[in-house]
Amino acid sequence: MEVITKYFADLSDQQIKQFGQLGSLYDEWNTRINVVSRKDIEQLYERHVLHSLAIARFIQFKPGTRVLDVGTGGGFPGIPLAIFFPETTFLLVDSIGKKIKVVNEIANALNLQNIKAEHIRVEEVSQKFDFVVSRAVTAFPRFVSMVQSKVSKQNNNDLPNGIIYLKGGDFEEEISSFGQQVKVYDLQNYFQEEFFETKRLIHLAVKNK
Repeated sequence: MEVITKYFADLSDQQIKQFGQLGSLYDEWNTRINVVSRKDIEQLYERHVLHSLAIARFIQFKPGTRVLDVGTGGGFPGIPLAIFFPETTFLLVDSIGKKIKVVNEIANALNLQNIKAEHIRVEEVSQKFDFVVSRAVTAFPRFVSMVQSKVSKQNNNDLPNGIIYLKGGDFEEEISSFGQQVKVYDLQNYFQEEFFETKRLIHLAVKNK
């Protein structure tokens, strides 16, 4: 938990309580349904919670913003972001039902009113969102083709509507075709931990007609 307050010092008492509960909740649920790898569960706050909150270092969602988290798995980045942005609404989707069960149980335990989680493929989502977020569920061009139609054309934030993608490793070839629409940010410029040395945040502005 200390690694969260190290970078986010202005959390409310409620947010501190909710973030503090994540460790025991994931410990408990991971023994029943494996949603976090065994080696990562001990590093939950750094490798999952803080990694998710990299988006909060990059953009401050305005109240009423709508966010779709695709391939959420055990609830990342959606659950940490929902705690951080209580006035933003989140839809978390995954094609694996047991993972969505864990997401719903944890969201209910934290009394997160701004989350809805569904066992559904992204192609079946009919709503529009200001931003689509994800943690590297597939190659970036394929992800864009899957989700770009879900982005609303009405901009309400300082950052243009689009896709925010958390990814590691070498992916320059994957994004080369998007030109100036895409921006890449090195997370090691935001966080000191070694884990973030190879992690990046990609923002792609999506302009739907």
